[in-house]
Amino acid sequence: MHLGFVVYGGLDGTSGGYRYDRQLVDYCRDCGDTVDVISLPEGSYWRRAADGLDPTIARRLDRPVDVLLEDELCHPSLWRQHRRLDRPGAVAALVHHVASDRPSGRLLRLRRWIERQYLRSVDGAVCTSAFTRRRAARLAPGLADCPVAPPAGRTERTAATPEDVRRRAAEGPLRIAFVGNLVPRKDPLSLLEAVDRLDGWEQSPDWELTVVGSHTAAPAYAERVVEAATDRGLDDRVRFVGEVDDGALTDVLAASHVCCVPSTYEGFGMVYLEAMEHGVVPIASATGGAGEFVTDGGNGALVDPGDADRIAALLADWAADRDRLGDLGVAALETAAAHPSWAETLSAVRTYLQRLASDATPDPQAATPQEGRS
Repeated sequence: MHLGFVVYGGLDGTSGGYRYDRQLVDYCRDCGDTVDVISLPEGSYWRRAADGLDPTIARRLDRPVDVLLEDELCHPSLWRQHRRLDRPGAVAALVHHVASDRPSGRLLRLRRWIERQYLRSVDGAVCTSAFTRRRAARLAPGLADCPVAPPAGRTERTAATPEDVRRRAAEGPLRIAFVGNLVPRKDPLSLLEAVDRLDGWEQSPDWELTVVGSHTAAPAYAERVVEAATDRGLDDRVRFVGEVDDGALTDVLAASHVCCVPSTYEGFGMVYLEAMEHGVVPIASATGGAGEFVTDGGNGALVDPGDADRIAALLADWAADRDRLGDLGVAALETAAAHPSWAETLSAVRTYLQRLASDATPDPQAATPQEGRS
């Protein structure tokens, strides 16, 4: 199979979506497929939306591949391009999350219209969660039955034993990790507000917070987050380590009790699953796909965006009840162990792409050649 894979910039981005993209490209190549990575120029949203009208983009895409697979986050550059394409057998979207699904934003109605035009122009799609599929189908009803292929974590097996998790739960101050780029959607400020409130409780728990993630995605906001820790007098217990390699991230998770990323929205939430592989208890966003594997009160907690009071209450309860913390960590570990592996997920994606390619193959007995997309 010959694939074209469309992405902004390249495959070396730090987000979970880029890691999924890299895994898929490597897997298909290992299976003997040819994969052309087609990099589109980055820029502001409206600059990219203007690229959606640029015929030079179409010329870069119009190549004789069996399937042109596009990271759906590229939709601003692609929303009017598919009608210009004749050579790809089929065009499909890999939907990590529906970008216009944010609760607010400048000209959100127009952004949603652009994303709708894009999603209605593809021949098929793969979504990373059932939640994301439902949201995509609201814009493009034809995607209601497209496959769901959730990402896996960072290990082929769980990275701890139940005994490790229970032993760690009983030790030391409550160690909290935040893992994600310092951007408004990940909402580290609500977490800082929550741990600040812990100090005002009658029985204030001892805690430490390690913040892992890039400060360059939204520099002004990242600076505001660091300043907030200092202004609240938390900088002696909040450690900002920036972007780290896989080994350092493993060390952070292996030492943590809780991973709290109180995002306003998560299409899936790979970081929660990665934490659960270590028996780390997730506090996850209730808005998005995390609820498909994080059970509130069962293996972690789901919190509404901005609910610092609930986060503080959870942290205080778990710090005081280490047996409960250990039970949740073991349940998180079991959930991670039962989750589909990368091999299972990527095999399902590749099988779907093969089917799209087969369906797009022209019938040699047909009287007329296949028409281009309208």
